[in-house]
Amino acid sequence: MEWRKTRLYSILNFKCPYCHEGEFFVSHPYDLKNAGDLHKECNVCRRRYSIEPGFFYGAMYAAYALAVAWSVTLYVAVAVLWPTASILAQFLTITVGLLLMGPLLYALSKILWANLFFGYRGVEPTPQELARRSGVPEA
Repeated sequence: MEWRKTRLYSILNFKCPYCHEGEFFVSHPYDLKNAGDLHKECNVCRRRYSIEPGFFYGAMYAAYALAVAWSVTLYVAVAVLWPTASILAQFLTITVGLLLMGPLLYALSKILWANLFFGYRGVEPTPQELARRSGVPEA
C-alpha cells in the first residue's frame, strides 16, 4: 500500500481523512488563536468533515487517552532518568509536559477521531478528467 493512502499519513501530517491531500486544520496546533479550528470541508476533494452536529465531542475520549499516555511516559522517563526526584518534581514535570503538549494532543485527538470514521477515498475526478479518460472529446 502506498504511504500517502494510509491513515497514519493523514494523522501525522494533519491531512484530510478522505483524500489525504487537503489541510484538515485552519492553522498549526500551536497557533492558539485558531487552535483546533477545522475547515468546514476539504479544499481539495470538497468532502465535509463533520457528519453530524457534535461529531467531534467524541474526540474528548481520544484526547483523554493521549493525555494519560503522555503523562505515563513522562512519569516513567522521570523515574528512570531522575530516580531521586520528589513527588513535587514529578508532578511539575508531568504538568509542564501536558501544558506544552496540550495543543498538539488536542489536534491529534481530532484527526484521530476523524480517521476512525472517515476512510480514504481519494480525490474525485472532475467531469473534464472523466471525459479525458474515456476518450470523449471536450465540448
